[in-house]
Amino acid sequence: MKLRHPFLVCIFLFAASTEVYCENISSNSSDAVYRYFSNLNTFHANFRQQVKDSKGEDIQESTGEVWLAKPGKFRWDYQLPFVQQVVANGKELWTYDPDLEQATVKTIDEALSMSPAMLLSGAKKLDEVASVKPIGITGKEYWFRLTPLNTNESIDAIEIAFLHQQLYAIRILDGFMNTTTITFSEQSLNQPLKDNHFSVQLPEGTDVLGSP
Repeated sequence: MKLRHPFLVCIFLFAASTEVYCENISSNSSDAVYRYFSNLNTFHANFRQQVKDSKGEDIQESTGEVWLAKPGKFRWDYQLPFVQQVVANGKELWTYDPDLEQATVKTIDEALSMSPAMLLSGAKKLDEVASVKPIGITGKEYWFRLTPLNTNESIDAIEIAFLHQQLYAIRILDGFMNTTTITFSEQSLNQPLKDNHFSVQLPEGTDVLGSP
């Protein structure tokens, strides 16, 4: 089964600054959410991704590692159940499937809209693409709903959770009533990342679909 990639929501949460604004994020602090992401320059974490259908039944679960950097750079390395790399260098988006010996390439503008990758990599500022509203507390997690300002988006809404002042989860609700939840662990913020994280190395003989 081909992996589903709601990472394409994560790109717009990284806007611009040099250090994370560590304001206390509480149940009514939407402004703090805007500032948190606007001051986030790089992000590295392990992730777990779960996809459920409209009945709440599991469709897919995967795990891996993610790196993101402003502006518009990210890498999602899916490790289980299948190996796959999804890499953006700020201009192009590459998806590489080692098992299929195949890669696809698109321009960033063509591939990304309101996606997790877009939320996290600073292609656009958060307040330019979504409104933020607090929706409640689950245990120690503070949840907020991000509603796209563009009504043509295929994503109905994104919900994000903070735990101990860190981004803990992103939940994506799409037009097919599927729910994708990405949870993060071992997060590292605003640490230097090497440029080679955002390039893809294709073995000789790899079939490339599309053009940069």
